[in-house]
Amino acid sequence: MKEYINQLVQQVENTLADFEICECNIISDSLKIVHYLYDILLELREKVKDNEFENKVDEILFFKVQKPELLGRLIYFYKMYRIETQCPTGSNEVIKHYLNQELDSLTYFFNHNLDFYQYYRSNSTLYDEYYFLRGKKDIRLCTDSSQFDKDPKFSTGYDYKVAKIIANEMLRIYLNKRIIKLETGNQIKDNLQWLNKSPFRFTGKKVFLIELGYSLASSGDFNNGNIEIKEMMNFLSSAFHTDLGDYYAAYIAMKERKDRTAYLHHLIDSLIKRMNDDDMK
Repeated sequence: MKEYINQLVQQVENTLADFEICECNIISDSLKIVHYLYDILLELREKVKDNEFENKVDEILFFKVQKPELLGRLIYFYKMYRIETQCPTGSNEVIKHYLNQELDSLTYFFNHNLDFYQYYRSNSTLYDEYYFLRGKKDIRLCTDSSQFDKDPKFSTGYDYKVAKIIANEMLRIYLNKRIIKLETGNQIKDNLQWLNKSPFRFTGKKVFLIELGYSLASSGDFNNGNIEIKEMMNFLSSAFHTDLGDYYAAYIAMKERKDRTAYLHHLIDSLIKRMNDDDMK
């Protein structure tokens, strides 16, 4: 049975690695994974009930490591599905508050299971026979069994707690990423509002701003050089409230000029003059 379990766990790992959750379909995609993992655990339950482990070491490995890895992912994707389906509509602040409440619930679980959490995370083995062998009814913990995991022949009680630890750590990462994205969205929104209210207007010729835009985009100093001309022109248009029109045609005309970089030379001359004037003061 050990080989069967190893192959099944590896199969799940490969399947999940190949499965990409699309942000626009996160609810349906997470639900698909829940159904997939639930069926896997049903299959595994029947196998464990019909076959004995060769020794205590294999049984402890299964209930401490192998099963919690599968059940933890099932809990994680189910909670992701629930969080997204129950997420309120409204402003980013409303959604952020909701996600922070979900993070608080993870903290609550951690605080109320601190001793076991420390035991598990420190890789202790002293009480493994009590935690991860079936039939230890005197210390078995059944108060938080889930709908996925009620069979005493397929659970020690503490394997579910390990699964929740795994799921909660994955959820913590997921929720924090969601919150960061919301905060980033707010910052972008604030920046756009600032641009719309910006008092700066470019009062020179449009071709000058176009020349500057092509220079900045070509410098490699924005986004490590990963910026398109269109992005730069859209930014300059928004920042200075100027419609740059057909900037590519203007660029072609610039290439035909005797002085291709006339405006840049003008900027250089203007800066040098300012410096010279300051030196004379």
